[in-house]
Amino acid sequence: MPLLARTITTPLAVEVHAGALSHLGTLLADRRISAGGEVAVVVGPGVGKAAAERLRDGLSRAEIITITAGRHSDALELADKLRSRNFDAVVGIGGGRVIDTVKYASFRQGLPMVSVATSLANDGIASPVASLDRDGHSISYGAHIPIAVIVDLDFVRQAPIRQLRSGVGDALSNLSATADWQLSHDVTGEPIDGLAMALSRSSAEAVLRHPGELTDDDFLTSLADALILGGTAMAVAGTSLPCSGACHEIAHAVQENHPDAATHGEQVGVGALFATHLRGDSRMFEAMAATMKRHALPRTPGDIGLSVDEFTAAVAYAPRTRPGRYTILEHLNLDGSALRARITDFVDDLN
Repeated sequence: MPLLARTITTPLAVEVHAGALSHLGTLLADRRISAGGEVAVVVGPGVGKAAAERLRDGLSRAEIITITAGRHSDALELADKLRSRNFDAVVGIGGGRVIDTVKYASFRQGLPMVSVATSLANDGIASPVASLDRDGHSISYGAHIPIAVIVDLDFVRQAPIRQLRSGVGDALSNLSATADWQLSHDVTGEPIDGLAMALSRSSAEAVLRHPGELTDDDFLTSLADALILGGTAMAVAGTSLPCSGACHEIAHAVQENHPDAATHGEQVGVGALFATHLRGDSRMFEAMAATMKRHALPRTPGDIGLSVDEFTAAVAYAPRTRPGRYTILEHLNLDGSALRARITDFVDDLN
């Protein structure tokens, strides 16, 4: 009987625990990523720089590069710097903006990239996507999935609590994204990948149901696992659909029109909760709302500094941020007054 299988791209190594950074040199050698430590260690101006200093003894041949991060031009500038030496790999240490900048720069240079996350604000720590600002817009660029992912809980605990809440919002949004993907499959025939769906949905459910507090190591491990599996789900599917639906359309619309309103994870969390309300999925809506409340996440437009009218305008604009996507927003296709009424009901149900 023939055995049919597929090959999927995943990180060679994943380490999530306190003190994980101290194992980086060993991991690079054992996984044949860099036997001699000829790597570029790229950091932002924040905690990543302090983390890189810990590596000097174990990776004496590494070159530490400090960058500004988050813009497409930053990634191109870093790509130019990476041409200066024959590096075996690039190690990005920091939060989401640093990781995405390093991810895209290393992809441009054809170099493997090791992601060392010092915060858990979004699933970019392990995804094949780099979100970078260009001409006033946040644009998602395709890239290789990191060859290894390290999450050192010692550093994660030092991150602002808001970043952890953002990560929870990003993880929970996968429950809405997978529902949108299923809807698109049912209505338009959009191809669906069951393995990617399972990875994204089950990891988000683990965060949804976890009883721990936001700063407990066990909860942080589950959150890191969820964000890593979300990134892996995108690599499996070859698309961001398992992690990006109406929730991200809304977030991108809010970001474009109110750039200081909230973090990305907070925006997608509110977007996911509203999209779930639109679907009429009361069980999931109540579970998500309860988890978000317990971890003190924003849940309503007012919680992220927007009026009902401002949020209505953002949601109306949202489908334009991802043309071709079919989500609950495109499915219902509500006009302005109907949309405002649904948002008002959504806010009332949370109060």
